[in-house]
Amino acid sequence: MRGSSFSSTRVRRQTAAALACVTVLTAALAGCSSTNSTAGASSGSSIAPVPASAFSDHTGVTSNSVTIANISTQVGGLFKGAAVGTEAYAAYVNSQGGVNGRKIIVNAWDDGFVGSTNKQLTEQAVQSDFATVGSFSTEDSFGGVVLKANPQMPNVSIALDPATQRLPNTYAAVPPAAFWPLGPLVYFKDKYPTKVLHTATIVADLPSTLNLWNYEHAAMDHVGYKVLYAPALPATTTDFTAQIVTMKDMGVQILFLEQEPENYASAIFKDLEEQNFHPVVVLGAAAYSHQLVANSGGPANVDGAYLEQQEALFLGEDSPAIPAVATFNDWVQKVSPGFTTDFFTLEGWLAAQLFVEGLQNAGSDPSRGSEQEALRKITSFNGDGLVPTSNPAQKIPSGCYIIGQVVNGTFQRLDDPPIDGPTHGFRCDQPIYYEK
Repeated sequence: MRGSSFSSTRVRRQTAAALACVTVLTAALAGCSSTNSTAGASSGSSIAPVPASAFSDHTGVTSNSVTIANISTQVGGLFKGAAVGTEAYAAYVNSQGGVNGRKIIVNAWDDGFVGSTNKQLTEQAVQSDFATVGSFSTEDSFGGVVLKANPQMPNVSIALDPATQRLPNTYAAVPPAAFWPLGPLVYFKDKYPTKVLHTATIVADLPSTLNLWNYEHAAMDHVGYKVLYAPALPATTTDFTAQIVTMKDMGVQILFLEQEPENYASAIFKDLEEQNFHPVVVLGAAAYSHQLVANSGGPANVDGAYLEQQEALFLGEDSPAIPAVATFNDWVQKVSPGFTTDFFTLEGWLAAQLFVEGLQNAGSDPSRGSEQEALRKITSFNGDGLVPTSNPAQKIPSGCYIIGQVVNGTFQRLDDPPIDGPTHGFRCDQPIYYEK
């Protein structure tokens, strides 16, 4: 790794998994179009054909219902949002009569953070459910073995396991890839041309997080940043005082916290205030939450911090301009009153939306084969404006993004194009950078 020496110890704790998965998804959801047409993207011509037997496979389908499975790590509430989001979109569609007269039934399963359980539940889903939809688990490599052995089974989920991501029967609403979007880095370099020569970050000492930092660090080098400090800390770290003192002594001027979820970011904001150290702070989608400001000690500690992410302000700020934001939040509360909407909830909703779009075009008597055939024709998807347009059929991500800022304790858009414009409020001014 450039500029630092990191270990790859895997810490099997819920907090570690949360951080690893948040960062995976944060990087996976990159928004509009890439000028690098080969690296990191899959070509539709290389995808194996749908097995002929899948077109006579109607598992999970009755005359009035289609049953799908969501297999996520819900223990401790870890990724419960993925199941809630999937259920919310199903309820929304069912309220409109379902799909071709069929209601969508969601079997939401908790793998308990255990690989063998994930595998067992996936085997069960193959036998009884039409597809797996919106699943989110650090243990999905175990289920991926089952999905590989059963290519007739549609898996409409963002897989964390790279091998499962590449399966021809895996379809992601926002395809992941080994990349980093250049747009936000160029934005901050243009805004702070000298400060980016004094850059720092804090990352978790986990394989997935370190891989993502490799991608971002390479992109920073490509753009012209100079990273002075990038400590890799145990994912259970809650006190960042020592690191902040070191950054202050080194003259760090801009601090990127894109790979820190809310609970870590809020702890860092408190420590920054205690040390009277105020670099420019850039947050990512992992820290975008209703709790950030309060948990950071109030607006005075957070105001001025920037947000860059590849999603609309889905917690509600964009509701007046993007109807899908209000629809998403309303139905989450209908199926799970009082639930705190998070990044994973959005992922479940988007996966279910992609699945339904395929089902709507899978015929009056849908099979697993016709569903996959329909999914392979969806070359443009944006969740009605919740995310930038990507190409799920060919597993091609995109590089659009938004810039936000915390003002008076609330997230607001900053310097973004009009939501009613051709890019639907996303900045699409730079390509994706793929690590060579």
